[in-house]
Formats: sequence, structure tokens, C-alpha cells
Amino acid sequence: MATELGPTPVKPASGGTPLHHAPKGVGEDNKILSQGKWASWLLAPTIIALAIVIVYPIISAIIMSFQKDAGLDPATGLFTAGGAAGVQNYVNWLAQQCSAAGGGTVACPPGTLGAQFWSATATTFFFTVVTVAFETVLGFWMAMIMAREFKGRSLVRAAVLVPWAIPTAVTAKLWLFIFAFEGIANKLFNTTILWTGSEWPAKWAVIIADTWKTTPFMALLILAGLQMIPAEVYEAAKVDGATAWQRFRLITLPLVKPALMVAILFRTLDALRMFDLPYILTGGANNTTTLSILVINQIRQGFNAAAALSTITFIIIFLVAFIFVRFLGATWWNKAEQPVRGRNDHRHSHDPPHAAGPRPQGSAEQGKVGAGPDLCQRSGDPHLVPGSRLLDGGDSLP
Repeated sequence: MATELGPTPVKPASGGTPLHHAPKGVGEDNKILSQGKWASWLLAPTIIALAIVIVYPIISAIIMSFQKDAGLDPATGLFTAGGAAGVQNYVNWLAQQCSAAGGGTVACPPGTLGAQFWSATATTFFFTVVTVAFETVLGFWMAMIMAREFKGRSLVRAAVLVPWAIPTAVTAKLWLFIFAFEGIANKLFNTTILWTGSEWPAKWAVIIADTWKTTPFMALLILAGLQMIPAEVYEAAKVDGATAWQRFRLITLPLVKPALMVAILFRTLDALRMFDLPYILTGGANNTTTLSILVINQIRQGFNAAAALSTITFIIIFLVAFIFVRFLGATWWNKAEQPVRGRNDHRHSHDPPHAAGPRPQGSAEQGKVGAGPDLCQRSGDPHLVPGSRLLDGGDSLP
């Protein structure tokens, strides 16, 4: 008969009284404060560097965006130094208005930079959605393969990361040769497509090149999440009779969601800033101009209007990141951070009250379900429930 062991008694001191830990004194408090000050001094250079290279340019761009560009006055033909513009630069971009010869503003003619704002915004979001979707699916598939045990796995992992290690400018030139009229793509598929000379082929050329380059980055982040899943979890699911699809849907996908959402967030923010790949591959022609390309083109004509456009781009990216974290990622990350529940928290509602205590090994209840519950408990995963349910509120496995 199993007996429950109580807490180990404290060995009394020589005077006959039990030993107790002394309360934390002033010396320990001062030590903690000194450690905090030392950490602040160590972080200070990094914070100062970030303020110089990030905060200062952002503030400068915002200030410049409220000023007029220096140049010739269309009314008098004389050179003007600019001056305060208020929100006129922002209005010109959002309403696609250009300065008129006699003063005031008119609708920007087609083909001018001012008339490309909304089309560049649509192109940027199109590239972001399509490339991130392709890279997530392919990256997940590659991560699942690289997470398996097979001969030469280290070599495969290193080879997969090669496209990501190649500079973007080199990647763009490489795919420019592939998509040339007499390039490999047309010869391979026996076609005569002008990949960079018409709208939709040019867009798909950018998408294919970006997917080839950045998919390894997604695979690397997802692989890190897959390696955090204990092997005992899959063993317990196999004992419970879970199929390969059930193991993926009820174990792999829920437990890798935090890493997956971080990868999607990073890649989304990076895709919204896409510049070098479409700029080198297509030059921004055929409706492949992104917001970043539009900013660079505007800099050649006026810094202050370009500062307003860059500020608008910054706000768009910030809002996308905020919406992503606040409404899409917060729930999954909060679930991943929940404390791990112990054995007693997994009891079924019909268990008797005495089931809360420690169960002796080899009990009849353990004999009915086999090794599955033990493996689930050793894994420490909060989603797995002994017996029949793999997930809280999930599907019952046979």
C-alpha cells in the first residue's frame, strides 16, 4: 500500500530551535539596486546608438514634411527658399494633387510621381500578401523536412540557407538574367513571355524572386519553433491512436503558432519596405512601383515632399504591425505563455475527490490507458490531457 510522504522536517540547530532563513536585509536590497544601475550603464550605449540612427532621422523627417521644397516659384519664376507648408505635402500625396503654374494645386497628370501614390500602395500590399503567403507555406514545409532525423541533415540545412545569404542586389540580377527574353525561364517552358516588359509577368517575376530568396528565413524561424516541441508529445499522441494529420493539426500547428506568428510579423514588415528587388529587376516599371521606390524617386525632386511620403509609409507599417500584434497575434502568444498545469489540473470531472493526491504507480487507472498519459505529463505541455483529449476543448482521438 502506497503511503504519502509529508514534508521533510527541518533539522534543529544546536540550541534546539529549527533553522530559518534570515529575512532579506538592506545589504541585499542595495546589491539589487547596484546591479540595476550597472545594467543601465551597459544598455546606455545601445540606447544612444538607436536614438541617433532611428529616433533622430524619424523626427527630422517629420519636421521636414511640414515644410515646402525650395525651388522656382511657378507664379513669379523666381527661386524661393521654401517655408512652412502645414499639412499640404500630406494632402498632395493622399489627394494626388500637384502644384499649378498659377498657384494652388491641380490633379496630378498620369505618369507623374504624385499620381502614383495609391497605385504604389496597392502594389506594395499585393506584393506583401502574396509573397508572405507563399513563403509561409513553403517555409513551413521546408522546416518540417529539416526537423526530421535523416542522414546529411546538417548539410541540407546549410544548403537551404544559401539563397537567404545572397545579397538582394545579386539575387535581383540573377533573376533578371533568368527572366530575360532569351533567358532560362522562356527556354525551359518554351515560351516568349516578356517577364519584365508587361505588368503581370513583371509582378510575378518579383514575387518568384522574393519567394526564392526569403523562404529560407521563414523556414529557419519555424524550425526553431518545431524543435521546442518535445518528442514525448508525439509519442503520447501515437499511443492514443492519432493519425499523422491529427498530430499536425492538434499538436504541431498549435504549439508552433507563437514562432509562426513572429516569423509572419517580421516578414510582413520587411515586405512592406520592399525596394531593392523590384527596383533592380523591373526599375519600378509596369506598375511594380512600391512605396519605397516612390520615396526614392521623389527625393530627386524634393526632400520635403519625400519626407512626407516616407512618414506616411512609416505610419502604414506601424499600423499594420499594431493591428497584427493587437488583434491577430496577442491571443496565440498569451496562450503560449500560460503556466504549465500539473497532474492534478488534468483530472476529469468524474474523478473521485481522493484522485487529487499522488497516485501509486501501476494503479488500475493507469493500466487502462497505457503509457500515453505518463508521456503527456512528462512533456509538461499545457494543451495535452491524459486519456482521450489532446487539446483543451479539442477533438477526441480514438
